[in-house]
Amino acid sequence: MEQERAHWEKIYQSKKSNEVSWTQDIPSTSLRFIHGFALSKNSSIIDIGGGESKLVDFLLEEGFEDITVLDIAASALDKVKERLGHRAHKVQWIVADVTEFKPTRHYDLWHDRATFHFLTSEEQIKKYVAIATDAVNVHGFMTIGTFSENGPTKCSGLAIKQYTEQTLTATLEKSFQKIACITEDHQTPFHTTQSFLFCSFKRK
Repeated sequence: MEQERAHWEKIYQSKKSNEVSWTQDIPSTSLRFIHGFALSKNSSIIDIGGGESKLVDFLLEEGFEDITVLDIAASALDKVKERLGHRAHKVQWIVADVTEFKPTRHYDLWHDRATFHFLTSEEQIKKYVAIATDAVNVHGFMTIGTFSENGPTKCSGLAIKQYTEQTLTATLEKSFQKIACITEDHQTPFHTTQSFLFCSFKRK
């Protein structure tokens, strides 16, 4: 875990947000899925591997009151706190490797864009699914964005695991019922295209 933490700390300490491939000015797909769940403004939301994502900015702007952001790199979360200024105190911040995360509460929505596909071993994947299962309220929601079968095989110098709608659904099906999946081409700051798979699920 310390090796992974050091890797991501180095990334966020040495690069600006427009120097990493996953950056988005507007997380439109994530927001579209979240809006589709018709959550109340006091619903509990956790963003897994949030990094420097601007999702938290948009959720705060929309009036959501119970937001948690988790990332393995403290430096990434520090950048977001600085960006948010006085609004940062409205957010719960957790520095943790998601596979070692020990939730102390339940969430109505588990959001993950581009973290799950970095888990490449069966042990890591099983840990993640077990933690998400425990963390999400029954009838709560999950949305996950991963690289699709047409996406990259590496990101940030690390191997990743590609998914299809069928393989992602099968990975989660014991605890989560698929709602919908879409594929999307993400345009990176380097003018390249990455194919993503986004799926939403409901906790059984």
